[in-house]
Amino acid sequence: MGRSVSWPISASDVRRWAQAVYYPEPSPRRFWDEADPVNADGLAAPDEFNPFAWMTAEGPPAPGHGPEPGGGPEASLGIGRPGTQFMLNGGLEVAYSGVPMRVGDVITSVTRLAEYSEREGRLGLMLFTVSETEWFNQRGDLIKTSRMSLIRY
Repeated sequence: MGRSVSWPISASDVRRWAQAVYYPEPSPRRFWDEADPVNADGLAAPDEFNPFAWMTAEGPPAPGHGPEPGGGPEASLGIGRPGTQFMLNGGLEVAYSGVPMRVGDVITSVTRLAEYSEREGRLGLMLFTVSETEWFNQRGDLIKTSRMSLIRY
């Protein structure tokens, strides 16, 4: 459904993210001090760090080429929307591989349609859509896998 490439992660990005996530408490030393022993391989970002939060390396999407607001995954695939009126967030699951994102890493995310099914509910036919996104560093190491569910009726 989509592929994005991040800018190289900078130490400033990691420090600001950690500061924001841990506020009002100070962030742990391992997220700002390159001399901390856990950073022998370079300053590591918190697991929930998002290198795509500001912009991808490709820049912002051109007008008319980004996903439609409320369009669901069909907009990314270039196919018609289902005949549903309402959309709910069915949840997000994230599994971390144990490989941290580090300063200098370039992250690639690849999103695919993992599941597409219908079920009858109290309000009629419901469409369940699960998209799966995998993040890899420039060496091809898996960073994390997330699965997002949409429920439409």
